[in-house]
Amino acid sequence: MELYFLGTGAGMPTRGRNVTSVALNLMPERGTVWLFDAGEGTQHQMLRSPIKPGKLEFIFITHLHGDHLYGLPGLMTSRSYQGGDEPLTLFGPPGLRRFVETAFEVSGAHLDYEVRVREFEEGVVFEDEQFRVTAAKLEHRIDSYGFRIVERDTPGALDSARLTAEGFRPGPQYARLKRGETVTMPDGRTIDGRAYLGPELKGRTVAVFGDTRPCGSELELARGADVLVHEATYMHEKADNAHKYYHTTATQAAVLAAEAGVGALILTHLSSRYQDEAVHRLLEEARAIFPRSHVAEDFWSYVIPRRAE
Repeated sequence: MELYFLGTGAGMPTRGRNVTSVALNLMPERGTVWLFDAGEGTQHQMLRSPIKPGKLEFIFITHLHGDHLYGLPGLMTSRSYQGGDEPLTLFGPPGLRRFVETAFEVSGAHLDYEVRVREFEEGVVFEDEQFRVTAAKLEHRIDSYGFRIVERDTPGALDSARLTAEGFRPGPQYARLKRGETVTMPDGRTIDGRAYLGPELKGRTVAVFGDTRPCGSELELARGADVLVHEATYMHEKADNAHKYYHTTATQAAVLAAEAGVGALILTHLSSRYQDEAVHRLLEEARAIFPRSHVAEDFWSYVIPRRAE
């Protein structure tokens, strides 16, 4: 599981930072990629990255401001031309369906794959045997959401060497043993699969937030997450501006990370006023409160380790 940042700027693209988009690379876990936001130019950023549009399974839109949304029609259209024929599901606030349908109706674009649009308010927006995704409303000028992605715990590895040492040969029973079931083996012995499994692998938790100023719902979404991706549009000297325009400072994001007990904080959505040395000062501001802070750059990735590691 890896976060890959395609765009880390706020409002407008700059030479060094495109507007917002971050991919959650789940190729090892489920052979797909999830995308959070798709600002203008996201498909161009993908061309310079290892992220393949054809592998996109879900796109989550935090809110309907252009710097988080305007790249969606182009990305979806190009996906057809690049071998993407699997269904694509879009999750986002009410209005997302109208935006997508209008863009394709007016442009006459044609897609070679099924598109599913799921608009939500709050609560569980996706759940299967591997992951659960919850959304909660943040505090911004329009409805903006944060997502909490929880990977389910998985059983430990089957101790095949021990089974061999006890005289068992590989066979179809191994699949049931891996699930922790009690199995009668070909020689008549009955064994409990749980006794042959290594330590359970603890699932990881990722929190990805849209634009917001500090609010109560943030803490529950972020609590105990292995990594929190949070906007830091301003340094704290601009706290009045941040409040006025419904954004967050690096200091405020760091305070939240400390209170929530997250494993790491990644700051993104930086104002174009912060270049070069100013970015380092913004990072220092966050690390003074939460030392495990990072500032994302375009084409930078962060591998999310399992807690047991």
